[in-house]
Amino acid sequence: MKPWLIFGAGHGVGAHLLALANPAPHSGQQLRPVTLLIRNPQQAAALRSQGLTVVCGDACDPESVYQACQLVGPEAAIISTLGGRTADYQGNRLIIDTAEKLGLKRMLLVTSIGCGDSWPTLSAAARAAFGQAVREKSLAESWLQTSGLIYTLIRPGGLLDTPATGKAVRLQTEAHGLVSRADVALHLSQMVEDPASYHQIYALVNPGLAR
Repeated sequence: MKPWLIFGAGHGVGAHLLALANPAPHSGQQLRPVTLLIRNPQQAAALRSQGLTVVCGDACDPESVYQACQLVGPEAAIISTLGGRTADYQGNRLIIDTAEKLGLKRMLLVTSIGCGDSWPTLSAAARAAFGQAVREKSLAESWLQTSGLIYTLIRPGGLLDTPATGKAVRLQTEAHGLVSRADVALHLSQMVEDPASYHQIYALVNPGLAR
């Protein structure tokens, strides 16, 4: 079972992904080895108390990222669900560069619909509201695509805090819509070791979901 190194596990999609890797006791599911980089010290301590390997630090701090990548080892898959002004590009770029230096080979990056070649599909209102973040995420996508890592890019639609439906679909055409954060995590878990997803870009939406 391939270990995971999760960036962004403190909340959102990353937290749902951690729950899949670390199911409740007596669930009958096998625990997956995971390493986490968590910025909040209290949250880091709480996760360590559950027996998880946690580096307390920031994704834009070279020492923290190096420590996390070194701890997990070269056979691990990196999954980044990072978001935020500096993390969107600078944090993800640091992760990619560090992974290459330490011999890690697999990375899945969650960005958003509108990144890269899907920019023209964004409405003027969406560009005004989220354009800066989308452009930063697009830079991270490009950095990963031109690295030596085996990448998968996942561009979810509008994210909702609703239970997973299992009905989200991956598309490689123009896509619009909403998707549960839990469903994004589910798809990530399915793609980590799936060669069909290597060097691919997917939009991810649930066609039947509404606010």
